[in-house]
Amino acid sequence: MKAQASAEQETATKTGADLLVEALIGQGVETLFGYPGGAVLPIYDAIYRAEGSFDHILPRHEQGAIHAAEGYARVSGKAGVVIGTSGPGATNLVTGIADAMMDSIPLVIFTGQVAKGVIGTDAFQESDIMGITTPITKHNYQVQEIEDLPRIVNEAFHIATTGRPGPVVVDIPKDISSTVYAKEVKSDFHLPGYQPTVKPNPLQVSKLHDALVEAKKPVVLAGSGVIHAGASEELKTFVQNYQLPVTTTLLGLGSYPGTCDLSLGMAGMHGTYSANTALYECDLLINIGSRFDDRLTGNLKHFAPNAMVAHIDIDPAEIGKNIPTHIPIVSDAKAALEALNAKTVKGLHHQGWMDAISQNKIDYPLWHDQPDELIVPQWLMQKVYEYTSGEAVVTTDVGQHQMWAAQYYQFDRPNRWVTSGGLGTMGYGFPAAIGAQLADMDSTCVAVVGDGGFQMTLQELSVLQERRLPVKVLIVNNQALGMVRQWQEKFYSERYSESIIDVQPDFVKLAESYQVPGYKIETQEELLEVLPKVLGDDQPAVIDCRVLQKENVYPMIAPGKGLHEMIGVKR
Repeated sequence: MKAQASAEQETATKTGADLLVEALIGQGVETLFGYPGGAVLPIYDAIYRAEGSFDHILPRHEQGAIHAAEGYARVSGKAGVVIGTSGPGATNLVTGIADAMMDSIPLVIFTGQVAKGVIGTDAFQESDIMGITTPITKHNYQVQEIEDLPRIVNEAFHIATTGRPGPVVVDIPKDISSTVYAKEVKSDFHLPGYQPTVKPNPLQVSKLHDALVEAKKPVVLAGSGVIHAGASEELKTFVQNYQLPVTTTLLGLGSYPGTCDLSLGMAGMHGTYSANTALYECDLLINIGSRFDDRLTGNLKHFAPNAMVAHIDIDPAEIGKNIPTHIPIVSDAKAALEALNAKTVKGLHHQGWMDAISQNKIDYPLWHDQPDELIVPQWLMQKVYEYTSGEAVVTTDVGQHQMWAAQYYQFDRPNRWVTSGGLGTMGYGFPAAIGAQLADMDSTCVAVVGDGGFQMTLQELSVLQERRLPVKVLIVNNQALGMVRQWQEKFYSERYSESIIDVQPDFVKLAESYQVPGYKIETQEELLEVLPKVLGDDQPAVIDCRVLQKENVYPMIAPGKGLHEMIGVKR
């Protein structure tokens, strides 16, 4: 009787916030990224009382929290979990939510909300986060009844991590999280309207197999769907069985080893000549887990004009959306590749194509000038690759440095490349590196950032100071908004409107104010001395690396042009 009374008493003292914490523990959540505020105080009180259950990371801005959660999700393969308060706390998360939606990153975001009784009255720190996030989430919830909370949490994690991954928002009014609840609650769920197709149609797999046998100019395009599905080994088996050339999207880097002979590198606006030429000239294009975005395709009139297109994607909405598809296969990438690999490899007819592609790789490699003493960013990225043996986790902001990293750091494994693709979010790279490092403490994590983007989220240096995370922040400092400046040079008659940043902080002193070692590198000699030492130790660091301001990213496909109209292919 005493045990029963004790159990009843324990149940009676649980708040909605306690139910939330229990549900998170049940989901196996170990790391939380969040910032407290009035509407989530009951939740933070429950976290405090559940001491030891979570590693809570306190960023210095909510944007830092959600980008860190994205980096954590990309590297760990788990859902990133974020907590923000109502009003400005929630709206500060919006950029990261949109970023995760565009790049298919699994996040579960818990936002506080004002009490149910004052929703809609413009109460203090109220914002309609449901209305704001409906277009940029895979799904969102506003909890109306406390007994629904455990079920909603479990549904949110299921939706975020299955099918095509994405962000899910759970908005929790303060009276829901603070109310004491004594009854038993259920956490099981059934979603009859959400049943993603994960197994391919055998007939469509056979059609693709037959097309492979007939093709004389086949090429594989690998996107991030391969990485999300954990299908890199299956992809490797597939392309080696059929001896197929492989190119990747920006987010697909690492899905196939970049150093393998069959790899053509990245395709698209700043892709390699061999990759873009293969896409333009192919007669069979096999897209696995890519959404055919505009930075990949260029002018749609000139994209793979003579190709039969096979598209494997878990999201049926992407198939045929941008490019007409002849062989649609709605499936998880791993399951589709397993089905293809089970087929017998018959006589192939594309050796001449492979010879031509190999010659293109020899004749049109990536190139850059190398002036004496001065540092060019392409050479810098080659040195980062060399000094980390190609094994680092590399995160980036958006712009020129992002493209140079994508071109010159050859990723041989998945989940080593963390960048903002679809939304192109400046300020992403550094906090994403924090999350990536927390997900893989044994790896070297390098945040390759621009001097512009770094200044958007540099306050997260406090997290490096507090946690002594060994993240290496490499500022590719050209004292400009580099990609903006490049476009102004090429398409706006060199009218550099607000793209040159003459006034900057002393990044070394800034780092040292956070008790993080700082270094300034201006010559090749300094780089060769400092970079291997910093990348080889287990301390955080900020490296201000001064590079040529007017260096451009080449090759390039100008807006409105096709893949066959690249500029800057040769010196």
